[in-house]
Amino acid sequence: MTNSKYKLISLYSGGAGLDLGLEQAGFSTLYANDLEKLCEETFKLNLPATEFYSGSVVDYLEYLRDKKKTNPEIFDDIDLVAGGPPCPPFSKSRFYRKEKPRALNDPNAEVTITSYFKALEIIKPKAFLFENVAGITFKSHQEGFDFILEESSKLGYQVSWKIINTADYGVPQIRQRFIMIGMLDKKFRFPEETHSKDDHLYKKPWVTSGEVLADLDTLENADDKGHFAGGKHHELLKKVPPGDNYLYFTEKRGYKNPIFKWRSRYWSFLLKLDPHQPSWTIQARRSNNMGPFHWRNRILRIEEVKRLQTFPDNWDLAGTIEQQWRQIGNAVPPLLAKILGHSIIDQLSNVKKEKTWHLEDIESKIY
Repeated sequence: MTNSKYKLISLYSGGAGLDLGLEQAGFSTLYANDLEKLCEETFKLNLPATEFYSGSVVDYLEYLRDKKKTNPEIFDDIDLVAGGPPCPPFSKSRFYRKEKPRALNDPNAEVTITSYFKALEIIKPKAFLFENVAGITFKSHQEGFDFILEESSKLGYQVSWKIINTADYGVPQIRQRFIMIGMLDKKFRFPEETHSKDDHLYKKPWVTSGEVLADLDTLENADDKGHFAGGKHHELLKKVPPGDNYLYFTEKRGYKNPIFKWRSRYWSFLLKLDPHQPSWTIQARRSNNMGPFHWRNRILRIEEVKRLQTFPDNWDLAGTIEQQWRQIGNAVPPLLAKILGHSIIDQLSNVKKEKTWHLEDIESKIY
C-alpha cells in the first residue's frame, strides 16, 4: 500500500484498526502516533513503512510542525487525517463515575480534541475522519460537540456525521460509533448499510459471532479452564442463556429467587455471546466478570476477539494478552474503516458509482 497515491496521516493510532482498513481501501499511512509505546511495536510488526511517533499528541504536533519547517511542501498533498481522540469523557460509563469530569471539562479530553483540530490546521488535508463514541452527541456534551462543528467550519470543512452500528456494515459485532467526515469542497455521502437485523430485500443478514468463530471452536471441550470466566460467579455464568446477562437473575425477569437488583451492575456483567447473533461490543479491558463471554462460559481468546473486530488472523500484536486485548478493543473495526475509506477515495476522486439493476437481479430478489 505504500505506493498508493492517497496519503494518510494518523492520530491516536492505537493498534492500527483504522489505519489497516484505510490502507486496505487504498491509503498509505505516512505518519502515525500514540502515547502507548506498544502501539509503535504493533505498527512495526504490521505496517513497517509508517513513520511512527511514540509520545503525547502535543509533542506529535510539534514533531509535525518541525517536519513542515524543514520541508514546507511535505503536507502539500495530504488526502486524509484520521483518528479517534480517547473517548472515556464522552462515554456512557462516565455517567456512573460522578467523581470524574465529563466531555471538555476533562483536561485530557480538552487536550486531545483541540489537538485534533490543531493537526488539521497544520496539515490542511483534503478530508478528515473523526471517530468517537456515540455519546459525544448527547445533549449533556453539547458544548464539546459544538466545538467540533465550529472548528471544522473555521478550517473550511463541510462535515457529515453519523452514528454507525458496525453490524450494519458486515462486522460481526453490535458496536455503535460516531463517525464525522469533513471535506473541503463538498459534503461526504456515507455509504449505504449492506446488512440488516431484519429481513431486507437488498441487504444481507447480520454476520453472527458463531459464523466467524466456528472454525476456532471445533476442537474445544465444554469447559476451558485456561480462560476461566465469572470469578466467584462462574456457576451463575453457566446458567445465563446465550445473549443474556446478569439481568436474567432479577425479579423483573421472573427469576424465582432473585440474586441481583435490576440495573444494579454494568450491563456487560456476566454478558454472554449468542452464536446466532453478532457479538456485543468488545470492551477495551479483558475481565473475568465483564463480557461478552463465549457461549461456552469462558473468556474469549485473542484470536476470537480479532475475528469479532475483523482483524486478519495474521495481524501481530505487541505486549501481554491484556495489552493486546486493549489495542483490539479500542480499535475501529478494519472492515468498517475499509468501507469508509473506499467512499472517501471515490468522493475525493469525484467518482460517482451508480448501481444498476438488471431485470434478472430484481426478479431473483422478488421471486
